[in-house]
Amino acid sequence: MLIPFRTRAVEEGYPWEDIAPLPAEEVDRWIGHVRPCAVLTSGGDGPVAGRFGGPLLLPAEIPDPEHPYLASVDFAALPKDATDLPLPPDGHLLLFASLEETDGDGNCGQAIYLPAGTPVEERDKSTWNGYPGDDYYQKIVDSYPQGELRARTEPDLPYHSLPGFPHADELVTVWCDVSDRRGHLQLGGYADQEDSDPDPLEIIASRAVRQANRGRWGDGEPVSSAVEDWVLLAHWNPNISNREGADVQWGIQRADLRARRFDRTFSTVYWNP
Repeated sequence: MLIPFRTRAVEEGYPWEDIAPLPAEEVDRWIGHVRPCAVLTSGGDGPVAGRFGGPLLLPAEIPDPEHPYLASVDFAALPKDATDLPLPPDGHLLLFASLEETDGDGNCGQAIYLPAGTPVEERDKSTWNGYPGDDYYQKIVDSYPQGELRARTEPDLPYHSLPGFPHADELVTVWCDVSDRRGHLQLGGYADQEDSDPDPLEIIASRAVRQANRGRWGDGEPVSSAVEDWVLLAHWNPNISNREGADVQWGIQRADLRARRFDRTFSTVYWNP
Protein backbone atom coordinates (compact mmCIF):
# COMPACT_ATOMS: atom_id res chain seq x y z
CA MET A 1 0.00 0.00 0.00
CA LEU A 2 2.91 2.37 0.66
CA ILE A 3 4.38 1.76 -2.80
CA PRO A 4 1.14 2.73 -4.61
CA PHE A 5 0.88 5.76 -2.32
CA ARG A 6 4.41 6.92 -3.13
CA THR A 7 3.89 6.32 -6.84
CA ARG A 8 0.65 8.28 -6.84
CA ALA A 9 2.05 11.12 -4.74
CA VAL A 10 5.41 11.54 -6.52
CA GLU A 11 4.70 10.54 -10.11
CA GLU A 12 1.00 11.08 -10.74
CA GLY A 13 -0.48 13.48 -8.21
CA TYR A 14 -4.25 13.48 -7.85
CA PRO A 15 -5.81 15.31 -10.81
CA TRP A 16 -9.37 14.92 -9.47
CA GLU A 17 -8.40 17.31 -6.66
CA ASP A 18 -6.00 19.39 -8.79
CA ILE A 19 -3.02 17.96 -6.91
CA ALA A 20 0.20 17.98 -8.93
CA PRO A 21 3.02 15.48 -8.24
CA LEU A 22 4.58 16.19 -4.85
CA PRO A 23 8.26 16.51 -3.87
CA ALA A 24 9.77 13.04 -3.37
CA GLU A 25 11.76 14.16 -0.33
CA GLU A 26 8.63 15.37 1.46
CA VAL A 27 6.67 12.24 0.51
CA ASP A 28 9.44 9.99 1.88
CA ARG A 29 9.54 11.93 5.16
CA TRP A 30 5.75 11.55 5.41
CA ILE A 31 6.08 7.80 4.89
CA GLY A 32 8.58 7.82 7.76
CA HIS A 33 5.61 8.44 10.10
CA VAL A 34 4.01 5.10 9.18
CA ARG A 35 2.36 3.04 11.92
CA PRO A 36 0.94 -0.48 11.70
CA CYS A 37 -2.74 -0.99 12.41
CA ALA A 38 -5.20 -3.86 12.54
CA VAL A 39 -8.07 -3.34 10.09
CA LEU A 40 -11.14 -5.45 10.82
CA THR A 41 -13.81 -5.87 8.16
CA SER A 42 -16.67 -8.21 7.38
CA GLY A 43 -14.92 -9.46 4.24
CA GLY A 44 -11.45 -10.59 3.27
CA ASP A 45 -9.44 -13.72 3.98
CA GLY A 46 -7.75 -12.80 7.26
CA PRO A 47 -8.39 -14.64 10.53
CA VAL A 48 -11.67 -14.11 12.35
CA ALA A 49 -10.64 -11.82 15.21
CA GLY A 50 -13.95 -10.45 16.44
CA ARG A 51 -17.45 -9.55 15.46
CA PHE A 52 -19.84 -6.69 15.13
CA GLY A 53 -22.79 -7.23 17.44
CA GLY A 54 -23.63 -10.65 18.78
CA PRO A 55 -24.53 -11.42 22.40
CA LEU A 56 -23.32 -8.96 25.03
CA LEU A 57 -21.33 -11.06 27.51
CA LEU A 58 -20.20 -9.31 30.70
CA PRO A 59 -19.21 -10.23 34.25
CA ALA A 60 -22.11 -9.93 36.68
CA GLU A 61 -20.40 -7.17 38.68
CA ILE A 62 -19.98 -4.77 35.74
CA PRO A 63 -22.80 -2.17 35.54
CA ASP A 64 -24.91 -1.87 32.43
CA PRO A 65 -22.95 0.02 29.76
CA GLU A 66 -23.81 3.67 29.15
CA HIS A 67 -23.61 3.35 25.36
CA PRO A 68 -24.83 0.89 22.71
CA TYR A 69 -22.78 -2.25 22.16
CA LEU A 70 -20.80 -2.24 18.93
CA ALA A 71 -18.19 -4.99 18.70
CA SER A 72 -15.83 -7.40 20.40
CA VAL A 73 -12.21 -8.09 19.44
CA ASP A 74 -10.26 -11.23 20.36
CA PHE A 75 -6.71 -10.07 21.04
CA ALA A 76 -5.31 -13.60 20.71
CA ALA A 77 -6.68 -13.88 17.16
CA LEU A 78 -5.08 -10.69 15.84
CA PRO A 79 -2.13 -11.13 13.47
CA LYS A 80 1.23 -10.87 15.21
CA ASP A 81 2.52 -7.29 15.45
CA ALA A 82 -0.72 -5.99 13.95
CA THR A 83 -0.22 -2.73 15.86
CA ASP A 84 2.57 -1.01 17.76
CA LEU A 85 0.35 -0.73 20.84
CA PRO A 86 1.10 -2.70 24.05
CA LEU A 87 -2.13 -4.69 23.78
CA PRO A 88 -2.76 -7.73 25.98
CA PRO A 89 -1.84 -11.04 24.31
CA ASP A 90 -5.31 -12.49 24.89
CA GLY A 91 -8.74 -11.68 26.25
CA HIS A 92 -11.49 -9.67 24.59
CA LEU A 93 -11.99 -5.96 24.05
CA LEU A 94 -15.62 -4.82 23.98
CA LEU A 95 -16.37 -1.49 22.33
CA PHE A 96 -19.44 0.67 22.87
CA ALA A 97 -20.38 3.82 20.96
CA SER A 98 -23.12 6.40 20.64
CA LEU A 99 -23.45 7.93 17.19
CA GLU A 100 -24.96 11.06 18.67
CA GLU A 101 -22.62 14.00 19.20
CA THR A 102 -22.88 15.13 22.80
CA ASP A 103 -23.53 18.69 23.86
CA GLY A 104 -20.13 19.97 24.91
CA ASP A 105 -17.37 17.56 25.84
CA GLY A 106 -19.12 14.36 26.92
CA ASN A 107 -17.71 10.87 26.45
CA CYS A 108 -19.39 9.19 23.46
CA GLY A 109 -18.35 5.60 24.13
CA GLN A 110 -16.47 3.19 26.33
CA ALA A 111 -14.26 0.11 26.24
CA ILE A 112 -14.29 -2.93 28.50
CA TYR A 113 -11.45 -5.47 28.65
CA LEU A 114 -12.23 -9.04 29.67
CA PRO A 115 -9.10 -11.10 30.46
CA ALA A 116 -9.13 -14.64 29.11
CA GLY A 117 -11.20 -16.96 31.28
CA THR A 118 -13.32 -14.20 32.86
CA PRO A 119 -16.73 -15.62 33.90
CA VAL A 120 -19.47 -13.82 31.97
CA GLU A 121 -23.21 -13.90 31.53
CA GLU A 122 -25.38 -12.64 28.71
CA ARG A 123 -26.72 -9.14 29.24
CA ASP A 124 -29.70 -7.41 27.67
CA LYS A 125 -28.20 -5.11 25.02
CA SER A 126 -31.11 -2.67 25.25
CA THR A 127 -30.37 -1.60 28.83
CA TRP A 128 -27.78 1.04 27.87
CA ASN A 129 -28.53 4.44 29.35
CA GLY A 130 -29.43 6.21 26.15
CA TYR A 131 -32.36 8.29 24.97
CA PRO A 132 -35.59 6.73 26.32
CA GLY A 133 -38.46 7.07 23.89
CA ASP A 134 -36.25 8.31 21.05
CA ASP A 135 -37.42 5.97 18.30
CA TYR A 136 -35.31 7.72 15.65
CA TYR A 137 -32.05 7.11 17.49
CA GLN A 138 -33.10 3.57 18.40
CA LYS A 139 -33.43 2.85 14.67
CA ILE A 140 -29.86 4.04 14.19
CA VAL A 141 -28.64 1.72 16.96
CA ASP A 142 -30.62 -1.14 15.44
CA SER A 143 -28.75 -0.58 12.17
CA TYR A 144 -25.32 -1.13 13.76
CA PRO A 145 -23.50 -3.81 11.72
CA GLN A 146 -23.58 -7.48 12.64
CA GLY A 147 -21.31 -10.40 11.80
CA GLU A 148 -17.78 -11.75 11.92
CA LEU A 149 -14.77 -9.46 11.62
CA ARG A 150 -11.64 -10.60 9.81
CA ALA A 151 -8.35 -8.90 10.62
CA ARG A 152 -5.46 -7.85 8.45
CA THR A 153 -2.40 -5.72 9.14
CA GLU A 154 -1.99 -2.54 7.12
CA PRO A 155 0.23 0.54 7.28
CA ASP A 156 -1.34 3.79 8.35
CA LEU A 157 -0.27 7.39 7.78
CA PRO A 158 -1.40 10.64 9.41
CA TYR A 159 -4.72 12.26 8.54
CA HIS A 160 -3.76 15.61 10.06
CA SER A 161 -1.10 18.25 9.42
CA LEU A 162 2.41 17.85 10.81
CA PRO A 163 5.08 20.55 11.22
CA GLY A 164 7.53 20.73 8.34
CA PHE A 165 5.13 19.38 5.70
CA PRO A 166 3.87 22.21 3.47
CA HIS A 167 1.89 19.69 1.37
CA ALA A 168 0.27 17.87 4.30
CA ASP A 169 -3.27 18.41 3.01
CA GLU A 170 -2.34 16.96 -0.37
CA LEU A 171 -0.55 14.00 1.22
CA VAL A 172 -3.61 13.21 3.33
CA THR A 173 -5.88 13.39 0.28
CA VAL A 174 -3.72 10.99 -1.71
CA TRP A 175 -3.42 8.58 1.23
CA CYS A 176 -7.18 8.51 1.78
CA ASP A 177 -7.70 7.66 -1.88
CA VAL A 178 -5.09 4.88 -1.87
CA SER A 179 -6.09 3.30 1.46
CA ASP A 180 -9.84 3.55 0.67
CA ARG A 181 -11.17 2.25 4.00
CA ARG A 182 -14.90 2.39 4.69
CA GLY A 183 -17.19 0.75 7.20
CA HIS A 184 -14.21 -0.74 9.03
CA LEU A 185 -13.09 -1.08 12.63
CA GLN A 186 -9.43 -0.30 13.26
CA LEU A 187 -7.05 -0.81 16.16
CA GLY A 188 -4.00 1.43 16.39
CA GLY A 189 -2.71 3.68 13.65
CA TYR A 190 -3.94 7.25 13.32
CA ALA A 191 -7.26 8.85 14.19
CA ASP A 192 -9.24 9.69 11.06
CA GLN A 193 -12.29 11.84 10.48
CA GLU A 194 -13.49 14.19 7.77
CA ASP A 195 -12.09 17.22 9.62
CA SER A 196 -8.80 15.93 11.05
CA ASP A 197 -7.11 19.23 11.88
CA PRO A 198 -6.21 19.33 14.64
CA ASP A 199 -5.33 15.70 15.32
CA PRO A 200 -8.51 14.09 16.73
CA LEU A 201 -6.36 12.80 19.60
CA GLU A 202 -5.86 16.41 20.67
CA ILE A 203 -9.63 16.78 20.88
CA ILE A 204 -9.89 13.58 22.92
CA ALA A 205 -7.19 14.72 25.35
CA SER A 206 -8.66 18.20 25.83
CA ARG A 207 -12.20 16.90 26.35
CA ALA A 208 -11.04 14.24 28.79
CA VAL A 209 -9.22 16.87 30.85
CA ARG A 210 -12.27 19.14 30.93
CA GLN A 211 -14.54 16.28 31.95
CA ALA A 212 -12.06 15.21 34.64
CA ASN A 213 -11.85 18.77 36.00
CA ARG A 214 -15.64 18.78 36.30
CA GLY A 215 -15.60 15.46 38.14
CA ARG A 216 -17.47 13.69 35.36
CA TRP A 217 -14.72 11.34 34.18
CA GLY A 218 -11.46 9.81 35.34
CA ASP A 219 -12.35 8.86 38.94
CA GLY A 220 -10.24 11.69 40.30
CA GLU A 221 -7.02 10.31 38.81
CA PRO A 222 -4.57 12.47 36.81
CA VAL A 223 -5.43 13.09 33.15
CA SER A 224 -2.83 14.46 30.75
CA SER A 225 -3.62 17.20 28.25
CA ALA A 226 -0.49 16.37 26.20
CA VAL A 227 -1.42 14.57 22.99
CA GLU A 228 1.85 12.61 23.07
CA ASP A 229 0.58 10.89 26.23
CA TRP A 230 -2.39 9.47 24.31
CA VAL A 231 -2.76 6.83 21.60
CA LEU A 232 -5.57 5.80 19.32
CA LEU A 233 -7.03 2.57 20.66
CA ALA A 234 -9.72 2.15 18.02
CA HIS A 235 -11.51 3.90 15.19
CA TRP A 236 -14.83 3.05 13.55
CA ASN A 237 -16.18 4.39 10.29
CA PRO A 238 -19.89 3.46 10.55
CA ASN A 239 -21.01 3.90 6.93
CA ILE A 240 -24.64 3.33 7.99
CA SER A 241 -27.85 5.07 6.97
CA ASN A 242 -28.50 8.44 8.62
CA ARG A 243 -24.94 8.61 9.93
CA GLU A 244 -22.96 8.77 6.70
CA GLY A 245 -19.77 10.74 7.23
CA ALA A 246 -19.52 9.86 10.93
CA ASP A 247 -16.32 8.68 12.61
CA VAL A 248 -15.81 7.36 16.13
CA GLN A 249 -12.46 7.44 17.96
CA TRP A 250 -11.48 5.72 21.20
CA GLY A 251 -8.36 7.22 22.77
CA ILE A 252 -6.47 6.07 25.84
CA GLN A 253 -3.47 7.38 27.75
CA ARG A 254 -0.32 5.35 27.15
CA ALA A 255 0.12 4.68 30.86
CA ASP A 256 -3.46 3.44 31.17
CA LEU A 257 -3.03 1.12 28.19
CA ARG A 258 0.13 -0.38 29.67
CA ALA A 259 -1.75 -0.89 32.94
CA ARG A 260 -4.74 -2.34 31.03
CA ARG A 261 -7.01 0.38 32.40
CA PHE A 262 -9.40 0.23 29.48
CA ASP A 263 -12.06 1.75 31.71
CA ARG A 264 -10.18 5.03 31.21
CA THR A 265 -10.81 5.10 27.47
CA PHE A 266 -12.35 8.33 26.18
CA SER A 267 -14.36 8.46 22.97
CA THR A 268 -15.50 11.15 20.55
CA VAL A 269 -17.80 11.09 17.54
CA TYR A 270 -17.57 13.42 14.56
CA TRP A 271 -20.48 13.69 12.17
CA ASN A 272 -20.89 16.01 9.22
CA PRO A 273 -24.48 15.42 8.02
